Amino acid sequence: MKVLVTGVAGFIGMHCARRLLERGDEVVGIDNLSPYYSVQLKQDRLAQLKHRAFRFSQVDIAEESALEDIFRKEKPEAVLHLAAQAGVRYSLLNPQACMQANVTGFANLLESCRRHPPRHLVFASSSSVYGNDPKLPWSESHSVDNPVSLYAATKRSNELMARVYSRVHGLPATGLRYFTVYGPWGRPDMSPMLFAGAILQGKPLPVFNHGDMQRDFTYIDDIVEGTLRVLDRPVPYAIFNIGNHQAVPLLDYIAALERALGRKAELEMQPMQPGDVKATCADTERLRAAVGFAPSTPLDAGLARFAAWFRQYTKAWTI
Repeated sequence: MKVLVTGVAGFIGMHCARRLLERGDEVVGIDNLSPYYSVQLKQDRLAQLKHRAFRFSQVDIAEESALEDIFRKEKPEAVLHLAAQAGVRYSLLNPQACMQANVTGFANLLESCRRHPPRHLVFASSSSVYGNDPKLPWSESHSVDNPVSLYAATKRSNELMARVYSRVHGLPATGLRYFTVYGPWGRPDMSPMLFAGAILQGKPLPVFNHGDMQRDFTYIDDIVEGTLRVLDRPVPYAIFNIGNHQAVPLLDYIAALERALGRKAELEMQPMQPGDVKATCADTERLRAAVGFAPSTPLDAGLARFAAWFRQYTKAWTI
């Protein structure tokens, strides 16, 4: 089928688009190539998608007419919406950019889907919608009314907006609450690349909340598998967690990364950052029941693959 992938030059977007192409789908990819982080990295990801069935356009979803032109021209059969202004902390520093991309952009996408209905819209939500809920693991039935960052609030708003379009306009829509995704071609503002860079360059590694944190680290291949299985099963409306169902202590994660890189880290303990949460862990029973799959890649295995890619991509840093 023909699939529109927004944010195709992003971490999850590139991996999903590549898998779609490998299985024989046609992919129309759009991305605004925002300078929020390295545009060169985004272009390098796009270079991985050279394929006769792939077309790319530089489009900002916040520009309604440009997005509508893509829908009118391509008439995608499915939409995988991964474009967003990422960054929990960044949303507190630059709220307008977050609102423009994540709320206005998503509203534009829903309107284009209403006018040119796909068989299924799958969109990225986030584990951040759970806020600081102390009851782990987090289930889709838990309350999500207490976000601790603007980014989380925009992602929760996406879920509610999509529910309205599903009920009022009959748009099949599914939101995916991703949990701390890592792997090759990851985002440079997230801990795997930040930590790996610091370790290989012998720089201090900032450890927030003095290391008293836990994260449900989810390997990118598992994210792609779960996402595409959901994409292939349209429903009127649903929300699923996609996580590894493991709350890994931050210091254990750093130790695993040290093993993968063969280097020791210099730790610099720091206080908790605004908008951060202490622990995350996904209950994935709803996802498993719906599509027969839930992430399970062990952290050591995933970090070994990440480290091999990172060393190759940043050779100058390992000298």
